[in-house]
Amino acid sequence: MYEYIKGTVEHIGPEYIVIENNGIGYQILTPNPFLFSVKKGVETVIYTYQHVREDILALYGFGTNTEREMFKKLISVSGIGPKGALAILAFGEPEQVLQAIEMEDEKFLTKFPGVGKKTARQMILDLKGKLHDVLPEGMVEAAADVDHEAVGAASDGLVELDEAMLALAALGYSDRELKKIRPKLAKDVLTTDQYIKSALQMLLKQ
Repeated sequence: MYEYIKGTVEHIGPEYIVIENNGIGYQILTPNPFLFSVKKGVETVIYTYQHVREDILALYGFGTNTEREMFKKLISVSGIGPKGALAILAFGEPEQVLQAIEMEDEKFLTKFPGVGKKTARQMILDLKGKLHDVLPEGMVEAAADVDHEAVGAASDGLVELDEAMLALAALGYSDRELKKIRPKLAKDVLTTDQYIKSALQMLLKQ
């Protein structure tokens, strides 16, 4: 089991990043790969979780250890796989997810891809009162820092918006949902990461 990988960010795509360490490129699935845009070509530490099934061997990575722990809590719920957990973490607002679980807000939880009423109820049953110890206190501040560094990185916004749409589709959002919000997003010129965050806010308010 890999605890973490320290290496250089060599590639960023809609679903994963590639970290090079000692001549080996590790494909690492992550909630929002474009968060690492400001670290491309820079050595960084990724906290990893190796997921093994009969038909798959995948490596998931996170910017903080606490984010990884939250991922592990989420996939422990029946009905939530790694892809669903990534979609929830990509939202980037763990406090809202925690509050929804504690307040038994099934309506909010079912807005995430692949989370129906049954799964939302299971999340509440399994996780209520059990997430405070893993809530990443610095996660929101870290995301804010990345946003600040990335300001001005976008060109005309078209490439970045396309990348954001691909990343959201990889998380499980439907073409219908994405087509509905794309015109609203296109009004602003943002970085890919900022488009993703804005889109997630819109999707969870629908």
